[in-house]
Amino acid sequence: MRIGLLTEGGYPYLGGEGGLWCDRLVRGLDGDEFDVYAFSSDEAQEDAGWVPLPPQVARVRTAPLWTAEDDGVVHGRRARRLFSEHYGELAAALCAPPDASTTEADRFATALLGLAGLARDQGGLVAALRSETAVRALERACRAPGARRTAREARVPDLLAVAAHVERALRPLSLDWYEKDGLGAVDLCHATAGGVTALPGLLAHHFFGVPLLVTEYGVRLRTHYLTRPDSSPAVRSLLAAFHRRLAAETYRRAAFITPGNTHARRWQERCGADRAKLRTVYPGMDATPFAEVGESPQSADPHTLVWAGRVEPAKDLVSLLHAFAEIRTKEPKIRLRIIGGPAGPEGAAYLGHCKALAAHLFPDEADGPHAVGDNPVSFEELGGPGLRTSADAYAGAAVTVMSSVVEGFPVGLIEAMFCGRATVSTDVGAVVEAIGGTGLVVPPRNPRALAEACVSLLRDPERRTRLGAAARARALELFTVDQNISAFHGLYLEAVARTPVRRPLLDDTGAPLPFAAPAEAHLPGHWTERRAVPTWAMDTPVATETTR
Repeated sequence: MRIGLLTEGGYPYLGGEGGLWCDRLVRGLDGDEFDVYAFSSDEAQEDAGWVPLPPQVARVRTAPLWTAEDDGVVHGRRARRLFSEHYGELAAALCAPPDASTTEADRFATALLGLAGLARDQGGLVAALRSETAVRALERACRAPGARRTAREARVPDLLAVAAHVERALRPLSLDWYEKDGLGAVDLCHATAGGVTALPGLLAHHFFGVPLLVTEYGVRLRTHYLTRPDSSPAVRSLLAAFHRRLAAETYRRAAFITPGNTHARRWQERCGADRAKLRTVYPGMDATPFAEVGESPQSADPHTLVWAGRVEPAKDLVSLLHAFAEIRTKEPKIRLRIIGGPAGPEGAAYLGHCKALAAHLFPDEADGPHAVGDNPVSFEELGGPGLRTSADAYAGAAVTVMSSVVEGFPVGLIEAMFCGRATVSTDVGAVVEAIGGTGLVVPPRNPRALAEACVSLLRDPERRTRLGAAARARALELFTVDQNISAFHGLYLEAVARTPVRRPLLDDTGAPLPFAAPAEAHLPGHWTERRAVPTWAMDTPVATETTR
């Protein structure tokens, strides 16, 4: 099988987001062939280079989304008119009120695919998407009768900001990937994220009928809803509409959608994903580095709590420190180890604040705001003495604590489960789904509940042992690399098996049969998506030529 793997800011680049699970997937399916189509996130990532690629990667094609040079394409009058019409329809779909969802979804899809066809025929739309024509088409849509109120309130700076964002999101339309020897040659497209990452797969499905599988370990649409808090209501509304329409069309055309957890799955269902297409596939993690610790529960220090992760405000270490102050009143010998480095400048500032708070809460035990000394709270980073790996961080923990107020799939919690450690976590994101009944869960931003849960486990070593063993068994059953690879391999086979074989219709001499497939069979719409060729066009004997 030949898989077109679509990535953005990840595989095959070094240090890219999601690159590790893509690399494990490709290496695990050594019986298949992969063509990687990758978007880079910035120039530094391109300069850093690629990870070593296994032999099953036959081709890598890359394109930057962070920049686009003018391709020099000059459109004629007809092409300019078609661009104005298609872009105007797309903009009108964004400005329409939410209650016209079905009609406007088809309108958005028709306009998007019209722009894709124009880009393919004319050689690109880089200049057109940046032109005054695009801004004026967007302005007309915002001022049209029936447009939503927030769109009508858009001013010139708002229109320019929206047009610039749409131009960046539609850069994949101008790529030369959509040829028979490109994405048209693969058996299946696997997009490793939604949104813009899946757009080439959407076009491959449109042009060649290639089935599309979309994996979202973090729902892109949710991210767009939570970003740009400083933008005007008009900008937020129009961009949210664009990404909502793009997500809905991607979900509609995908053969399967694989969320990484039920939390993401609920988001996808709310955004229009058909429940029959959804298959939850948990991220696959390598359990080998944690095996030694997991098989040695006696190595845990009965007087130590451990928190591990990236230090940032969303982790709510402030609540953890207040909870620990209450724990110390009941169990004076307990110590807290906070292990992890700051996530960017904001994380560095937050780490400084947490260190000052620790010194304030335990004034008799710390010499200053940044001193460790006899303070029962220690701030450490991986790579220090005795902390070469994540397994070392959890090895000495009687209980592992997670205090986040925002969390997707809790990777750190899964690592603690691989190590056979009992956990206390806040009820956010996919935490409950991940731990099942193998740990204690408390409400977020509730230091007292967090403290009570920790004390109950610290005072009951037998319960800690039972929960730790159950947690390790659950992690080994659900969250390993093998289960992840097996799940995707099964979906690949099922998606391809459901897709009609793409074959040209030939006459008795082997020449293409003219007019065998009517022109209307290629028009976008719900009624054409089941078959590439209507059954009534199959009366003439057909010589088949399989392209798979």
